[in-house]
Amino acid sequence: MLAAERGAAANTIAAYRRDLDAAGEAIGDLIAADGAALASLAGTWADLAPASLARRCSALRQFYGFLVDEGVRQDDPSPSLPRPRSRRPLPRLLSHDEVGLLFARAEDEAAGDRPDAVRLLTLLELLYGSGLRASELVALPLAAVPRDAPFLTIVGKGGQQRMVPVSTRARGALSRWLALRPQGSRHLFPSRGAGGYLTRVRLFQLLRGLAARAGMAPERVSPHVLRHAFATHLLEGGADLRVLQTLLGHADISTTQIYTHVDSARLVALVNERHPLAHSRVHP
Repeated sequence: MLAAERGAAANTIAAYRRDLDAAGEAIGDLIAADGAALASLAGTWADLAPASLARRCSALRQFYGFLVDEGVRQDDPSPSLPRPRSRRPLPRLLSHDEVGLLFARAEDEAAGDRPDAVRLLTLLELLYGSGLRASELVALPLAAVPRDAPFLTIVGKGGQQRMVPVSTRARGALSRWLALRPQGSRHLFPSRGAGGYLTRVRLFQLLRGLAARAGMAPERVSPHVLRHAFATHLLEGGADLRVLQTLLGHADISTTQIYTHVDSARLVALVNERHPLAHSRVHP
């Protein structure tokens, strides 16, 4: 069902399988389990992080919903599952100045048209300029780069396609990289191995190395942090949340709403500056 109806990615399906296997090891036959058995998981999984417990319970709730829908069970015991209170952590943020430091270093290194340096600049432009996931970026086929339109065709999670804009800066870097990239591969960022492409681990290492050379703490920079910076800085600039959802490829806008916290300071300043009573005297 996850694969055929929801179009879930292979990693998502594997994660569901692991969570259900863990529950089966704890309480036995999941199909026959009653509410008391599910309630006992609160003690069995007491040492799990809140986010891990929430994920496992979510997998079980969806599993029992599936069983009821298919007529395998008449009742749904999942209300007995533990309900951890888990707040999604806020993303690590980079300031505009910090992003500027990364770009300044990458542009200096790419000035001599060294292929590895131009490739790194192109990767950086697409991570921060288009908000791509690391997995989407490294696996980009050459065919995803259009000749005329300033868009990339991205295949995201669950095989969902979307179009993302490519800035003028990024198109310039792309043009330079296309003239230098090794031929004979269908991938935009081929690896040295036959038919392969740059790995996410290698992308991570390249960005950390760039951060260190730019005088930044390497642990503060990753592909996902740059994606967060893309979203955060667009929202600060006035981008609509629904537009941001489309650009990021989020299936649910609640995932995108995590970025609204970054606007809190701007909103407070806006109220203080624009509210009709903002400049009236405060009575002692």
